Amino acid sequence: MKGTVVVRGGGDLATGTILRLHECGFFVLALECAHPTAIRRKVALCEAVYDGVTRVEGATCRRIDTPQQAQGVWDAGEIPLLVDETGASLAHIHPIALVDAILAKRNLGTTRDMAPITIALGPGFTAGVDVDAVVETKRGHRLGRVLYEGSACPNTGVPGNIGGYDRERVIHAPADGPLVPCAAIGDVVQAGQTLAMLGEVPVPATIDGVLRGLIREGFPVTRGLKIADIDPRLQERENCTTVSDKARAIGGGVLEALLHLAWQRGLTQALLGGA
Repeated sequence: MKGTVVVRGGGDLATGTILRLHECGFFVLALECAHPTAIRRKVALCEAVYDGVTRVEGATCRRIDTPQQAQGVWDAGEIPLLVDETGASLAHIHPIALVDAILAKRNLGTTRDMAPITIALGPGFTAGVDVDAVVETKRGHRLGRVLYEGSACPNTGVPGNIGGYDRERVIHAPADGPLVPCAAIGDVVQAGQTLAMLGEVPVPATIDGVLRGLIREGFPVTRGLKIADIDPRLQERENCTTVSDKARAIGGGVLEALLHLAWQRGLTQALLGGA
């Protein structure tokens, strides 16, 4: 699988990286877990795990069952996604590069020996130790910056400020149970409005705004799990179906790191030979 770039993760931020590499002509293969918990589902390629096929900004992602099926998907101009949480398939794929875009705020098993070039997004990794490069994911002046030494900013546990709100715009499950939606992504909602039900327990909106994300219907939610996201900026409603500025900035950092490391190590032909 010459020139393959493997991206671990398919959430909304990982999707920004996957789409940027795909649009640049790279053969990208996404690896996901069996039950992804994406909130911004309209812009998360991991939805292909459940639906078989999903589309984001005109790009099609198709679930495959074996690494060997990836070539047919690439030939069709699409992005293959394989359910492989541990990376067991890497021994068969032999990618030229691997990007950890799980965004777990910690390293779930990515090592530098997984590919000739390794890149990770966000905190939990040290460039030059765990991976070759780390891309900053915290909103602000450093967003998208590539680090070849050291680590990204530590996780603060506080969501980025949007429209004057941070913690308030993110909603966590008040109870256990399968989620039954009472609103849809893109809806304009008001504080106190019921967004979903968890059994007999309602999930109220915390602020006025646009429902930017909501976990899948029927997902077996556990108390405390992040299940919804409200954007207080009503003018951003149409952006519920497009990749965010944050995801695009991170994707740009990954592309920079990938090309820089390939040039530095004499791997440009091997990398671009598969593109």
